[in-house]
Amino acid sequence: MTDSNASDPAAGPGFPVELPRPPSFRLEGRTALVTGASSGIGLGCAVALADAGAKVVLAARRQSRLEALVATFRGRGWAAEALALDIADVEATARAVTQYGPFDVLVNSAGLARHGPAVDTATADFDAVMGLNLRGAYFLTQAVARGLIAAGKPGSLITVSSQMGHVGGIDRAVYCASKFAVEGFTKAMAIEWGGYGIRVNTLCPTFIRTPLTEPTFKDPERVRWIEEKIKLGRVGEVPDVMGSVVYLASDAAALVTGTALMVDGGWTAD
Repeated sequence: MTDSNASDPAAGPGFPVELPRPPSFRLEGRTALVTGASSGIGLGCAVALADAGAKVVLAARRQSRLEALVATFRGRGWAAEALALDIADVEATARAVTQYGPFDVLVNSAGLARHGPAVDTATADFDAVMGLNLRGAYFLTQAVARGLIAAGKPGSLITVSSQMGHVGGIDRAVYCASKFAVEGFTKAMAIEWGGYGIRVNTLCPTFIRTPLTEPTFKDPERVRWIEEKIKLGRVGEVPDVMGSVVYLASDAAALVTGTALMVDGGWTAD
């Protein structure tokens, strides 16, 4: 009688079993640029990357705030630097990326929201949101990719997008337009730069309690709308995005590119 398990190395004692090695979530030896790092989601991402071992360059417009944060980071034994930067200024941003890069990881969390009915959208508000959320994000990602390509290095480029890059929302036509566009350029860039080992993805949170979203939470009607849409029954907090950004930045996501990681409590599952 033939033993059907004879060729199976896991079938019995004496047979060595080779197990797959799990990828690392650690980021030692990598430098990460985090924009919008002075507060909210951006600060949470910077903390998560630093805790995972990356050297983090915290970038935002408020230099004094950044310097205080860097001192706190260093007090915890984390490698950190401050960089005053307004990504809406595309030319200045490109110069800064060239000077301080190349960056192995980019997390762009700089963003702007000016909500209101679409019939009332002012051109100034439209231009301000698109100038930061779309134009600034596009050319920042381009600048970091250029540095990596010139250095012959792989990398992970992440834009903090939104669930509103996948669905519509009340009083959010301009914001949705900017984030839908971010999702589009992310896919195209991922196709173009995959051959260089550069991964390009978005992180798409639901409503996270931050200074940016606080006005929304003061409106009872909007709060009811949010609570009805989030299937897990609670509003997001900054720690909810911290593990996700480490995943996308690390080798654990080595085959993940051109996609959106939803951190939305099930909002877009409908």
